[in-house]
Amino acid sequence: MKCFYARATEAHDPVFRLTHGKILRNAEQAERARLLLAGLDQLSLGTEEPPEADRAALEAVHTPALLDFLETAWDDWQKLPNPGPEVVPNVFPRASCSTYPTSVVGKAGWHMGDTSAPIGPHSWEATCRAADCAIAAADAVIAGDRAAYALCRPAGHHTTADIAAGHCLMNNSALAAARLRTAFDKVATLDIDVHHGNGTQGIFYDRNDVLSVSIHADPVDYYPFFVGYASETGEGAGEGYNLNIPLPRTTTDDAWIAAIETGLARIAEFRPGALMLSLGLDAHESDPLKGMAVSWDGFRRAGALIAAAGYPTVIVQEGGYLSEDLTTSLVSFMTGYLGR
Repeated sequence: MKCFYARATEAHDPVFRLTHGKILRNAEQAERARLLLAGLDQLSLGTEEPPEADRAALEAVHTPALLDFLETAWDDWQKLPNPGPEVVPNVFPRASCSTYPTSVVGKAGWHMGDTSAPIGPHSWEATCRAADCAIAAADAVIAGDRAAYALCRPAGHHTTADIAAGHCLMNNSALAAARLRTAFDKVATLDIDVHHGNGTQGIFYDRNDVLSVSIHADPVDYYPFFVGYASETGEGAGEGYNLNIPLPRTTTDDAWIAAIETGLARIAEFRPGALMLSLGLDAHESDPLKGMAVSWDGFRRAGALIAAAGYPTVIVQEGGYLSEDLTTSLVSFMTGYLGR
């Protein structure tokens, strides 16, 4: 299996995070990459640097305005009087607002859905290189590889076409799915991160050529709160092509695996040419975000189940946060997926 990783992503190491009114250390730290790379080492899977994708590949998913903001926000932030060390929004537009702002403070609120994805001096390069990994993995599958893995950080599945959020800047998963779509008539996405893939859902919500399936902790009391409910099934041409399977935060292996089986059954009905898997490892029982209680054996079973579906597959790394168990979670999933 080809695995893609870009060392430049390590320079994105955000600090700010606001949780329950407290300022805490951001969970999407560069240290995550070390833990994931250690897992690949245990599996004897090396990584390669991806080529740089062109702007058109990014605009297949994201608006030019978001890309321009992500590229220029840090430099513009430095022009403010007494700027903070990261771009963090402090004001957000409501649905009735329609005037695009000229101030970087206003643009931050427009293009950042919450305070959990701060932008630092190297964030633009890092998110571009993360996107490059996802696109390179998709290109490998298009070229004939049965599967490829993209170790992406910052993560991506909470970012919509125009709004970054939830530790995510560009939506790597959606970029991989869009790239697959250039070679396959139909593409399915399966998101097993503990958080709902609201950005991916939003990007493909009105389309019937991309089926979106997300298995996640119930948003009634978990991020992203406002979206991810079973009633969200798509709109327009996309009606019936979005499946959300929210689960209680007490979910353990058997119920999680049963939900994946349900998602795969819907994907089988869709009959896609390829699959994009958003691989979150934060459903693990030791993950610090405490969304579910899945064991390493649960990840192994999930990997074997998804591999058995038989689709050409791009695996895009999403969540999974700072715990030494993160390494073993990746090893467990990949052991099942690779049939070792």
